[in-house]
Amino acid sequence: MGEDQLILVDATDTQIGVAGKLETHQRHLLHRAFSIFVLNDKGELMLQRRAMSKYHCGGLWTNTCCGHPRDGEEVSQAAHRRLREEMGFDCALEEIFVFQYAATFEGGLGENEMDHVFIGRYDDDPTPNPDEADGWKWITIDEVTSDILAHPDAYTYWFKEALKEMKKAWHLNA
Repeated sequence: MGEDQLILVDATDTQIGVAGKLETHQRHLLHRAFSIFVLNDKGELMLQRRAMSKYHCGGLWTNTCCGHPRDGEEVSQAAHRRLREEMGFDCALEEIFVFQYAATFEGGLGENEMDHVFIGRYDDDPTPNPDEADGWKWITIDEVTSDILAHPDAYTYWFKEALKEMKKAWHLNA
């Protein structure tokens, strides 16, 4: 199978085309994506540490799972697919908001995403795919917020932005 084709969108999240994953990130094209936040019954958030082999942001802590829907795939279907592929489990997911962000990374790569944010509940340990995640942990929202302030470079840009938006949606101190 060839390179993943990402869904290019306009500012209203309407599909305007497709492009290869690497080209999309090299040219900073606006594309559809999703981020998943899984919480346990204690209210802790499951984080993953991106595999060092990832072509950008390897080794950084991030939300439970993230990815891109394929052309013709509903965002919610893609979210379940990637949760199984990355973390080895699936759970009920609810889309809670959509936001747009842009960031530039090492080597000129960048993100320009229309990010659909999902929340789910799960209490067992994941079985991460080592090609996707080098580690994982449960952490409270307050603990991760404090750690982001102390070590901002240890976390992905999109996770920090999505967490701010999530806290606003939940009316927590952002």
